[in-house]
Amino acid sequence: MRILPLTVALFLTTTLFSAAQISVEVVVEQEQFLRDEPLPVKVRITNRSGQTLQLGRDNEWLAFAVEGLDGAVISKLGEAPVAGAFALESAQVATRQVDLMPCFDLSQPGRYKVTATLRIKEWNDEVSSKPKGFEVVRGTRLWEQVFGVPTQSGVPETRKYTLQQANYRKQLKLYLRLTDLNEQKVFGVFPLGPLVSFSQPEAQVDKSSQLHVLSQTGARSFLFYMINPDGEVILRQTYDYTATRPTLRSTEEGRIFVSGGVRRLTASDVPASLPGREAELKTTNLPATTRQAGEAPHDDKTRKK
Repeated sequence: MRILPLTVALFLTTTLFSAAQISVEVVVEQEQFLRDEPLPVKVRITNRSGQTLQLGRDNEWLAFAVEGLDGAVISKLGEAPVAGAFALESAQVATRQVDLMPCFDLSQPGRYKVTATLRIKEWNDEVSSKPKGFEVVRGTRLWEQVFGVPTQSGVPETRKYTLQQANYRKQLKLYLRLTDLNEQKVFGVFPLGPLVSFSQPEAQVDKSSQLHVLSQTGARSFLFYMINPDGEVILRQTYDYTATRPTLRSTEEGRIFVSGGVRRLTASDVPASLPGREAELKTTNLPATTRQAGEAPHDDKTRKK
C-alpha cells in the first residue's frame, strides 16, 4: 500500500474537513443572458462547523472564476464587489448576490460555467462550489434610434435606443439596449417581456427623448412601455386586442399614445393601478440603473437552518 507524505495527508484531511463543515453553492436563476444584460449570481454559504465565521472583511474572501465549456479561462474586467463584514454563526446560511456581467469578458456568445471560492483566513483554507452553467446569447437587432440628452455644458449627449429579440427556452423575448452613439458605453440591457414571433414591435421617441414601445406578447395581448433616457420606466401598461388592434399614434403636439384596443389593469402596471400597490412604484428603475452607477446588487441574509 502506498503511503502518502505527511504534509499531503494533512492537507487532504483539512480540505475534507472544510468541505464537510462549510458548503458553497452558486445559484443562477436563469440559463440564458443577452450580452451586457445584468448577470445576477447568488452564493449560498452554509456553516456547520460549530463556530462563528467572520466573513466579508475585505474583497478577497469570496472569489469567482468563469470558464468556457472547453476549459478556457475567461479574463477578468474587474473584481466583484463583495466586501461588507458580517458574522455567520453555526447552523446558519448566508447569501451574497453580485452582478458578474461587468466583471468578466463575456462579449462572445456561448456556454460558460462559474465557480465561487470561499476563503477562510482563520483556517488558512478555502472551499469551492460546484460549477454552475449559463449561456450568453446573441440578440437580433429589430430597431434603433439615436437621440440627444441635454447636458449642463450646452452640447447634448448622444445616446441610442436599440430593440433586440433573443430566443430564451424556445420563447422570444424583447430587450431594450441603452448605449452611447458608438455602443462603447452600455448603460443597460434589460428585458421588456415576451414577444410573439410573427409580430413587429412599434417604437417611437418623443420630443423629450422618451422611448415608447408597444409589443405583442400573446394572441390578443400587448405591452406598452414609456422609458426615459436614463432607463427608468415611466409607464408600463397592458392592452387587449378587442374590436380594434392597439397601435401607437402621435398628436400634432408630439404626444405619443396607444390608440385602439382596451387597457387591462394588472399588478405589474407602472404607476400602480390596482389597490394594495405601493405608491413608490410610480417610477421603477430597471436593472440598468444599478449597473450604470457601478453598484452590483447584493445582500447579506442569514437564516436558521
